[in-house]
Amino acid sequence: MEDWRKVKRAVFARHSNPWSMWTRWASAPLMLVPVWRRSWRDAGLVGLWMAINPVVFGKPADDRAWSTRVALGEEQWIAERPMDTAMAVNVAATAALLAALVAAHQRRAVPAAAATALEMGLLMVYWNLMARYYDRNGDVS
Repeated sequence: MEDWRKVKRAVFARHSNPWSMWTRWASAPLMLVPVWRRSWRDAGLVGLWMAINPVVFGKPADDRAWSTRVALGEEQWIAERPMDTAMAVNVAATAALLAALVAAHQRRAVPAAAATALEMGLLMVYWNLMARYYDRNGDVS
């Protein structure tokens, strides 16, 4: 169990790089491409990007960047999993993503785009809550 915590800590340390956070957020629409195109190859490429994104960028020098505090706050929040507003926002963002994927499967561009925009907007709300969570709890790594 201790080894898993070390791995998780190492991943979040690198994922807290602003480049990692913002490129992952901007990549959200890419998740619809394999579904729209019905392409396993595209699914593999998008899946690979989503898997390596948290570790491809180096650890940031400090926690001054808002997006860095978001990732570090999320790490803390995941460990505690409080039933709070962030949980509700996270569930709503997941529901929006699922709606976007269904619309992509049906090849309905406007609903897919609208649901993706909603999901990305809800992620910004969630990120704000995670940054506040980190600011309240401080660096407890």
